[in-house]
Amino acid sequence: MRNSLFGLTFILLSLSLFFFSCGETTSSTTTTTSDTSTTNKVEIKKVDGVYDFYINGEKFEILGAGLDVNAGKDFKALAEAGANTFRTWRMDDVAMELDSAMKYNLKIAMGVDMDKELHHFDYNDTEAVKKQFEKIKKDILKYKDHPALLCWVVGNELNLLIKEDGSLALVNPKVYDALADIVDFIHEVDPNHPVTTTFAAGALGEHIRPMLERCPQIDFLSYQVYNGLATLPEQEMGNNLDIPYLVTEYGPKGHWEMPYTSWGREIEENSTLKAEGLRDRIKKGLQSDTTGRNMGGYAFVWGQKQERTPTWYGIFNKDGKATAVADELTLYWSGKYPKDRAPAINSMTLDGKVSTDNVKLKAGQTYTTKVDAFDHENDALTYKWNLMTEVVEKSQGGAFEVEPETLELDVVKSEDGTVSFKAPAKKGEYRLFCYIYDKNKVANANIPFLVE
Repeated sequence: MRNSLFGLTFILLSLSLFFFSCGETTSSTTTTTSDTSTTNKVEIKKVDGVYDFYINGEKFEILGAGLDVNAGKDFKALAEAGANTFRTWRMDDVAMELDSAMKYNLKIAMGVDMDKELHHFDYNDTEAVKKQFEKIKKDILKYKDHPALLCWVVGNELNLLIKEDGSLALVNPKVYDALADIVDFIHEVDPNHPVTTTFAAGALGEHIRPMLERCPQIDFLSYQVYNGLATLPEQEMGNNLDIPYLVTEYGPKGHWEMPYTSWGREIEENSTLKAEGLRDRIKKGLQSDTTGRNMGGYAFVWGQKQERTPTWYGIFNKDGKATAVADELTLYWSGKYPKDRAPAINSMTLDGKVSTDNVKLKAGQTYTTKVDAFDHENDALTYKWNLMTEVVEKSQGGAFEVEPETLELDVVKSEDGTVSFKAPAKKGEYRLFCYIYDKNKVANANIPFLVE
């Protein structure tokens, strides 16, 4: 779901587009349903130079996270953390999302899935494009009047197309013709909810311009950034566009933004470093906007997801335990930390080395790994160790990725925070994980290593 090369330096083009403005509102005031008792009127208004969502005339501040039932389903925890909305990526099997949104008073930024060129969809194939459009129209009509609906997010990172050298290519502009048809259909049948599309790699002018040329009727823009969240306001200002925007994905540093081992494996930050970095980026990228165009954002992802590792992007572990990232989001959304915060990690070493030391072990020999951790409330900590192989086939653009195999760790000696074990007998690439639990939450860290 994200661009694999955020670190690439892009020169933002000066956009001399026809003047595009959302004006005082970006959606009309009529309704197409015979029963308006459950249909909310959602608008984007510019008041005193600041854009915001308004629901039935009342201002609605976007405080949310991406929530996909395939990654987890703790809607209650999301609401209790102070969020008021969540986004999805598709409309397949959204009954749980809709029911839970009503139960916990959450609004949905409804994802409308469009196939991507990245995944080999051909937008020159008129029959395939038509078939996609017909399916989407049925789904739009099915959900357009739901009272939990906030807006439509049509297409996820349609601009994400990666060249062989890893750089971003410009997509076939017919992608945006298909987008424009969907946006026009929504505006026709549902004038009550604004429409957006999302961009990988942030506010890249050379990617935004082709979309606006073919789909100027879009109501607002959406950007998806990770480490780049800190500099998004400056990047967005360079485009000189008076168009409001959301940040529809933000989170830890992406795997493409981190150092690699000498054998090509991405080095992951521990959960404490992720939380601290996110807190800083939220302040710079979401709370320090001076343009009035930033309307808030959605953290990625309120649940667990396998992408390079089982712990990289999820705000929760696979066992459902929350990490420190959830604590930082609670602080952002509610103004205070939860009473019980996740454990914190100072360091993790293997054979006295950290990940950036390119740890190499000899098959069958004994080595020691140590984790230095503490709990904010001084609760007792429990340590769990997990040995895994590395991902065989790396996904692109957030597509499904098979979780690596878990192996038995041959433990020689173990005590809190320290384990001595025998390196695997088989040569290859491995990753050692440590999970540190208090009564309710978890911290995690890992080290990739090579057995020679």
